[in-house]
Amino acid sequence: ATGGLRVLDALAATGLRSVRYAKEVPGVKKVISNDIEAEAAKKCQENATSNGCESLVEAVCGDAVAHMINSRGDPYDVIDLDPYGSAAPFLDGAVQAISDGGLLCVTSTDMTVLSGGYPEVCYAKYGAMPTKAKHLHEYALRVLLHAIEASATRYARHIVPVVSLSIDFYIRVFVRVYKSPSNVKHTIGRRALVLQSAGCPSFYLQPLGSPTQRDGGYTCGRLHEPPRKINQMGRRAQRRAEEEEAEDEEEEEDFDPEAVAPARCAETGAAFKIGGPIWSAPIHDAEWVAAALDRVAAECDEHLSTTERIHGVFTAVSEELMDVPLYYTIPDICKTLHCAAPKLCEVRAALQHAGYRSSQSHRDPDAIKTDAPPRVLWDVFRCWVKKHPIAAKRLEDKDSAAAKILSVEPILEANFSTTAALRQKQTKARRWAPNPEEYWGPKAAARGKKKARK
Repeated sequence: ATGGLRVLDALAATGLRSVRYAKEVPGVKKVISNDIEAEAAKKCQENATSNGCESLVEAVCGDAVAHMINSRGDPYDVIDLDPYGSAAPFLDGAVQAISDGGLLCVTSTDMTVLSGGYPEVCYAKYGAMPTKAKHLHEYALRVLLHAIEASATRYARHIVPVVSLSIDFYIRVFVRVYKSPSNVKHTIGRRALVLQSAGCPSFYLQPLGSPTQRDGGYTCGRLHEPPRKINQMGRRAQRRAEEEEAEDEEEEEDFDPEAVAPARCAETGAAFKIGGPIWSAPIHDAEWVAAALDRVAAECDEHLSTTERIHGVFTAVSEELMDVPLYYTIPDICKTLHCAAPKLCEVRAALQHAGYRSSQSHRDPDAIKTDAPPRVLWDVFRCWVKKHPIAAKRLEDKDSAAAKILSVEPILEANFSTTAALRQKQTKARRWAPNPEEYWGPKAAARGKKKARK
């Protein structure tokens, strides 16, 4: 921004983050520190003065949504939303009050809702249904991104996630917001439903839309069908090309048919729970994450006391498969099969030998993200159980998920020997730091004078 950054700390409380913006972020022109409680706004200005940044921080008292709506004519370069609970009520105002290309920083602490504890509340607030699967932390991030995008597209805007993090007891996303009516047409291509098996951890992503021949056009997505091949030729020419391809037996498919959701879970025969829609595009910007790591390595921010943790989290983020939504967890799969747990590196080696990619998640050290379809992953574990048999009594119930899954002979012959790439020494980093204190979690909500009067 020319002349410096204008920052809105919309729910500032006593202004700790406002002061940090003023003192730690280069190029800040003004920080507006807003809170609905007059006492909080007063304390915020006092804190700014005590820290010597009163010329940059201006405390105001008012409703955050009203303030953002009234700021549409003079938008902010950065808007920070960090409410106690859900950020959903503030998203619509925020996407209107942000400048073209501005940065929106959003925190939500209502993980009980986002993780599936209250599905009806999640849908009411975010417009998405949770599935309550073990990938709930990343799922929550994708639900929040979906909600921000849904608000933005109403005003011919769209979002580009910079980095999305699930940390401790909350999630926090950083997205840039751009005004582009032409790009908004593609928003349906960035959303998907999640078909989660009710009988095992298997899941499939079902795109909401399918691209058409019309430039930028989409039609309804189709269940149980492979993605359509789209090019720029006319409809008749397209049909002729499809007929020729069907006759050519050597024509290779450019998709994995097993990645297409069946009518019922292929492993257990169970029905699918329908979750979403969620954001299905990447949730991180790989170049931005790499630049952040370079900045930490160059010790540009020696004044920060959390550089070790920043380095650890961003290292884990940089190692994720950014084009693969959601993940499985090894304990969840082993619990389903009642088997001993293999090492994560052994599972990843088996997938790599089979021609698939895999990674961990920045949130869960037991997670495994992979582009392998569910059948391949289960084949890996079928082979594992053959090498490490489970007690026969575990399979006595023929209707159990374990009995159904293990009754099928694996097509894949899994090779669990680790590869040179997996044995390569990893970057030294503390990727998954422990909680800073016992019983770590959100504290009680502040009770200002306004609440006390009610």
